[in-house]
Amino acid sequence: MTPRSDVALAEWCTMGVGGPARWFVEARTESDVCNALAWARARRAVVHVLGGGSNVVMADAGFDGLVIKVDLRGVASSPLGAREIYSAGAGEPWDPFVAVTVAGSCAGLECLSGIPGQVGGTPVQNVGAYGQDVSGCITRVHAVDRRTLQPTLFSNAACHFRYRTSAFKREGGGRYVITRVEYALERDAPPTIAYADIVNYFEQRGETSPSVGAAREATLDIRRRKGMVIEADNPANRSCGSFFVNPLVSREQYATLQANAGSAVAVPHYVVDECMVKIPAAWLIEGAGFTKGSKRGAVGISPFQAQAIVNHGGATAADVLSLAAAIKRAVLDAYAIAIVPEPVFVGFKPSAALQWLLDPDPHN
Repeated sequence: MTPRSDVALAEWCTMGVGGPARWFVEARTESDVCNALAWARARRAVVHVLGGGSNVVMADAGFDGLVIKVDLRGVASSPLGAREIYSAGAGEPWDPFVAVTVAGSCAGLECLSGIPGQVGGTPVQNVGAYGQDVSGCITRVHAVDRRTLQPTLFSNAACHFRYRTSAFKREGGGRYVITRVEYALERDAPPTIAYADIVNYFEQRGETSPSVGAAREATLDIRRRKGMVIEADNPANRSCGSFFVNPLVSREQYATLQANAGSAVAVPHYVVDECMVKIPAAWLIEGAGFTKGSKRGAVGISPFQAQAIVNHGGATAADVLSLAAAIKRAVLDAYAIAIVPEPVFVGFKPSAALQWLLDPDPHN
């Protein structure tokens, strides 16, 4: 295994920004992962593990260490009672994997169709959309411990899943390189029809008992109309998708938000539980003055939905961060709600500006 030098990272990330990696290697087996980690340890080099590149912003200076591109493949399934257990390599592209599970008439991932990235990234972020989260069906996560270079197995409980995060993102802090993920899906079960967009889609078509396949197609159609499916002719392709996490607020905060909006405006929301309500970040962003299609130099807001920051060509990571900070400030000033970025920021030097952007409770 011989890493390459000075590999342009912008080409490996959907946002299309970032400088070079000092070293870069593609890992296709668990042994490749262990060997790459050992190689970096021998040189005291820092390591970043890269998946599909759809949820990362690379620094303009690049990454002064070894980037390991995870490319472990393979999908297998086996029955377990009324469920089907799917095991997928961390390097498997996510949406084609979802298509395989739907083709097998299995429910559990259909509303996560069209999301970019790879299988290995889904437990890290606890990827979710339209009423589903992977935490609801992940049974085990296989990983390599970067400290010991030994394989490690995580149960669902050990992943410590929370809204859009997990132990791999919080406590682990990059300690584990995910190599394979197992999902338990319900065979021949109805799809999840809970989120307003999905409910309205089928109500408008008079469909009362849609199949899992129909739910997948509905999700893809909705995401396409929002410019959230990566396609060759999509002008909003150079992005991280949803740049900001939809914030969770208390019912009291939601009531205040609705009261301030007035009776003529219905604040869109999704009830998470008896205490918390989810507000669409896109609604807050537009309300704060950042409309769809607006531009700020080489970056801007997607013409399809306000939650995505787009690189129109020639943008830098600094451009992306500047716009993201302006959006966060505007939403905070308008609604007293702090929205936080979803992507991971790699290669950046610590700064007060970046810390403020990432802070879920920043000081005004």
